[in-house]
Amino acid sequence: MVTLETPRLILRRWREEDVAPMAAINADPEVMRWIRDGSVRDEHQTRSGVQAWESEWESQGFGLFAVEIRSTGEMAGFTGLSVPYFLPEVLPAVEVGWRLGRSHWGQGLATEAVAAVVRFGFDERGLERIVSIAQVGNDASERIMTKLGMQLVRETVNPTSGRQVRVYELSSDRYLTTAR
Repeated sequence: MVTLETPRLILRRWREEDVAPMAAINADPEVMRWIRDGSVRDEHQTRSGVQAWESEWESQGFGLFAVEIRSTGEMAGFTGLSVPYFLPEVLPAVEVGWRLGRSHWGQGLATEAVAAVVRFGFDERGLERIVSIAQVGNDASERIMTKLGMQLVRETVNPTSGRQVRVYELSSDRYLTTAR
């Protein structure tokens, strides 16, 4: 079982007790505003998502981590790696993604978590490149991408939602020269 630790966070595999707090995050329209078509998700949909994320760990050797606040044990959301099947034009690719509850925004937690996942992807999983995809207008996510050294490589439309997205990319070579 892979666990990553940062100064403020523990990134770990999912537990049954994570479903309810993640469902509360997924039920917040402001959190979900930039996710696919903006629809919120209920507990059943969240449970199905967690099961799919755990299956991806088994099939891919990576997946989405539950993000836990180290000092309190509170479940803050998720971050991790997945294959962006919803956007076939960027495949083959591995995407770093994240979703935190609103009470955890604006504290640098997403940047801290995503940086740990990018390091894991390159150093532990030997990935050659990592992409990240944000809907046009999601400036907060795009700031995180650029802080991590990712570069904008294309703007396109997400065929599952019809929304405009921007695709950022970080190669292992660029990571090695900028992240150390």
